[in-house]
Amino acid sequence: MTSKKLPIGTIVIFGFFLLTMVATYYLTKPSPPPQELAGVLRPGFKLLEPFELRDHNNAVFNEQRFLDKWSFVFFGYTSCPDVCPATLYVLSSIHGLLVDETGEKPEDTQVVFISVDPERDTIEKLANYITYFNKDFIATTASKAVIDKVAQQFGAGYIMEAETSASVYNVSHTSAIFLVDPYGRLVASFSQPHQPTTITTQYKKIRKYFSWD
Repeated sequence: MTSKKLPIGTIVIFGFFLLTMVATYYLTKPSPPPQELAGVLRPGFKLLEPFELRDHNNAVFNEQRFLDKWSFVFFGYTSCPDVCPATLYVLSSIHGLLVDETGEKPEDTQVVFISVDPERDTIEKLANYITYFNKDFIATTASKAVIDKVAQQFGAGYIMEAETSASVYNVSHTSAIFLVDPYGRLVASFSQPHQPTTITTQYKKIRKYFSWD
């Protein structure tokens, strides 16, 4: 019985595929993180699945708009009495600290607010709300079904509470700030208490860890 030799072309293609898989592995699984990031970095770096929202300028905001940028993502709603405005002030402070370091707006960093209250948070309302905190921030919305799927990807839970009067109700929601890397992967989350200087320091260490700087 004679053995068949693989064609040279097949060997080359297989070798290229193997190298690609190895490179992908090391991109997805970098070296062990610094101890101070152990509670911030996710145990696995999850590539976000396709979705489509609308931003406060009524333009499409989908997973492609995460590419080539570091994105701070926060889920909330404009009628939120405390957590949302406090967190957006923190994010604006982080943005300001990054500007202070270089003297210019960080073009590779963005803040994305995702409304979990599509019934009340219209495009116009989101535009007025988000620009109050920072004109460079992005606010987004969609149908409840779409928001549910996006929130599930992030692990961002929320519950609509009972109305106290017509169209007056609160929404209990995750208070974490999430971080998506320039490859569109959910890589970290920052839990309360949110301190701008602490998060900024951790953010820079995460960038260094992924060798983005």
